[in-house]
Amino acid sequence: MINDVIKDTDQHMDKSVSALNHEFGTVRTGRASGALLENIQVDYYGTPTPLLQIASVSTPEAQLLVVSPYDRSALTNIEKAIQASDLGLNPSNDGTIIRLPFPPLTEERRKELVKVCKVYAEEARVAVRNIRRDANDRLKKMEKASEISQDDLHRAEDEIQKITDRHTTTIDETLKRKEAEIMEV
Repeated sequence: MINDVIKDTDQHMDKSVSALNHEFGTVRTGRASGALLENIQVDYYGTPTPLLQIASVSTPEAQLLVVSPYDRSALTNIEKAIQASDLGLNPSNDGTIIRLPFPPLTEERRKELVKVCKVYAEEARVAVRNIRRDANDRLKKMEKASEISQDDLHRAEDEIQKITDRHTTTIDETLKRKEAEIMEV
């Protein structure tokens, strides 16, 4: 029973770290990345549709994204959705594809992006701590119900703390890597 709690805790914390990595993927660095367009919704025949479902995105150069819609009639709606997003990109439409050139980031914009990343990392740390708290609560209930001994409770809490520390360290290292990537000129 204790092992189940510890295993569940570890898996939930892994998911928090994965979610953080996903969030970091949507933060713009100096390089073009299709992940930036993941959250863009396009009005497609009156229905908000994720951009990546109605177009393919490629990166022919480090500073350029090319969006190729599967249906050419969606081209202008895709262009409008990209302009309406807060990515600060100016799409150019040649009638068949949309080119998204990535201007170099200014120092000020880089610092803003680092702040955004720090917020994401703090949210992930809070999520990990909440998972730890929930696991410890489950263990205490087991101890109160005399399902486990006090010694088992303390050993399990120590193990959960080690797992928490490991995941927090991973979050911090991921943040450092992302900061370095953003600040790289």
